Amino acid sequence: MNNGVAESLRPGRRGLSRFACRRYRRPVTAGALCVLLAIGASASIGSARAELAGHGGFVKSVAVSADGRQAATASFDYSAKLWDIDSQRELKSFDAHNGGVNSVAFVPGRQQILTGADDGVVRLWDLETGALLHSFEGHRGKIADVAVAPDGRLAVSAGWDHTLRLWNLESRQAAGVLQGHTNNVNAVSFSPDGTRLLSGGYDGSLILWRMPDGTRLAQLGGHDFGVTSVAFLPDGRRAVSASIDATVGIWDLETGQRVAELVGHEGPVLGVAVSADGRWAASGGIDRTVILWDLESHTFQRAFFGHTAPVWSLAFVPRSRRLLSAGADEVVRVWDLETGEEIGKGGTRRAADTPPEMAAGPEADSRGARLFRRCAVCHTVTVGGGHRAGPTLYGVFGRRAGTAQGYTYSAALKDSDVIWTEKTIDALFAEGPHVYTPGSKMPLQRMPSAEDRAELIAYLKRATAPNTE
Repeated sequence: MNNGVAESLRPGRRGLSRFACRRYRRPVTAGALCVLLAIGASASIGSARAELAGHGGFVKSVAVSADGRQAATASFDYSAKLWDIDSQRELKSFDAHNGGVNSVAFVPGRQQILTGADDGVVRLWDLETGALLHSFEGHRGKIADVAVAPDGRLAVSAGWDHTLRLWNLESRQAAGVLQGHTNNVNAVSFSPDGTRLLSGGYDGSLILWRMPDGTRLAQLGGHDFGVTSVAFLPDGRRAVSASIDATVGIWDLETGQRVAELVGHEGPVLGVAVSADGRWAASGGIDRTVILWDLESHTFQRAFFGHTAPVWSLAFVPRSRRLLSAGADEVVRVWDLETGEEIGKGGTRRAADTPPEMAAGPEADSRGARLFRRCAVCHTVTVGGGHRAGPTLYGVFGRRAGTAQGYTYSAALKDSDVIWTEKTIDALFAEGPHVYTPGSKMPLQRMPSAEDRAELIAYLKRATAPNTE
């Protein structure tokens, strides 16, 4: 296992090798995270459900061309690849790096891609011939991310030498070094108009830069731990970030304030992407889950279960309702955002919004089970399911709110006198958590239909009942 994998998942500003953040409650060592990734990868080799399959290592990055026809991927196996999205067929492979390839980006207006790797080199490739056009050298450490300006003239790389480096893709010369992060830089993104740059680092900070002169405009409050991914919204005034602290942040770049914190993943969030219309964000993490978020209401919309190892990177397909996700299971999966299905070769489909523990048995297709799928990203129902972003619901009926052992509750629920029954759970979803349990961490959501609430509660009573045999 490459030490860089464990290093990239270590916490940020505290400089600790062991941590337990607000959301990721179980203390985890950097080494343990590395082992988790190794187990996930080794267990998934040869996955039958994978569609963009061909890499021999973690797929660390996925990007989609402007016309939505092709995808580019970067892998721990030292290579990048080009794919036809519709047929899910590999078109070309690019092999010249002397280390795992961590990031790939299309060059707008040209048949080119840019890659950055553990060898500290940024490489420019010709998509038609597969030829290596140029190698940009200057970093004194691995490159974690690359991005290209909308006009295709300027590129930037984020390095573990604590710098961002600018590259002129026309003259193929170095164009500047940006210094401001106090530790490894993990993520970078250009604004839609190319006039600004947002970077995120191991120290938990986010820095906004003016382009092309590299003036530092602002430093945002940051996350509790390292930032792993950043992306602008199409309006250029807002951005999203993913972090090891298990959250996705939404930022107002004009005020420098975080306007929302999206909580749903169990553990570090490794990648985030924004749809072309700015309506949706997608995130993926160490919990092997992909989550779709509504950026207007700041709410969870759907979870996609299919990866068998951590999800590193995501990309929306322009002018379609498809999403690509790249993982440590060595593949890229294609999702239909309207149906929640995974799209396979030849258009085959598989329902993918069912958590593994709900994927079989008589309850899997019941109305109540289908309604619960939105809750399943945060809650388990089985005896061994444990806590996620929310507490386990196993044995919930008759339990006083705020008392599930091993879960860190908000003060609002710790002091609650609510006993969970059919009546109180019905009221929770009829009124919404913001009304029924004000101050709790439960996301804002209501279920107006009394019939739906009855079906959900009936499912929960059966699924969460302690086994007395």
